[in-house]
Amino acid sequence: MRYILRVAIAGMLVISIAPLDNSTVEASAVHRVQAGDTLWLIGKKYGVSIKDIQYKNHKSGHLLYVGERLTIPTSVTNSEKELMARLVHAEAKGEPYAGKVAVATVVLNRVKSDEFPDTISDVIHQKVKHSYAFEPVQNGSIHQHANQEAAEAVDEAIAYDGMGNDSLYFYNPETATSKWIFSTEETLTIGKHRFAK
Repeated sequence: MRYILRVAIAGMLVISIAPLDNSTVEASAVHRVQAGDTLWLIGKKYGVSIKDIQYKNHKSGHLLYVGERLTIPTSVTNSEKELMARLVHAEAKGEPYAGKVAVATVVLNRVKSDEFPDTISDVIHQKVKHSYAFEPVQNGSIHQHANQEAAEAVDEAIAYDGMGNDSLYFYNPETATSKWIFSTEETLTIGKHRFAK
């Protein structure tokens, strides 16, 4: 295993050694609140949920002060965001922006659910019987580059993480071949996708 050496000097020398894993090493940031900032905009900018920003900064509400410094917690890594964006791009191509956000939200909801794997990568690459849970993983279209709208949809889903309607599935009722999906509880419909739990 490779390691990264972190050194910080602020009146004293502090050295820490941590495992180097490019998929999980992300620096926490400090954001100085500007006029017009909201927790949603800050969360979307950094790819962090509003709830995580509130928790890290001991905030119970949404009130911000210009000049206030907020510690931005480490959340979803850049590689995880890219993987999610590629999935969203492949799954929701041609769907409205809200549908793209909802697809990304399904992935986040699955990570939190006891019924699915515990990481974004494992959720996206999960095998179900003899295929994968998501068609783009099965057919290889997940390897295509995501467009900007898909990346923005992922950031928005992360910012609103924990504030959604608990959807764990999505499908196109016109093309779905699995009968059990029709027995799930519908949460909303956006474009051609029906979302369910």
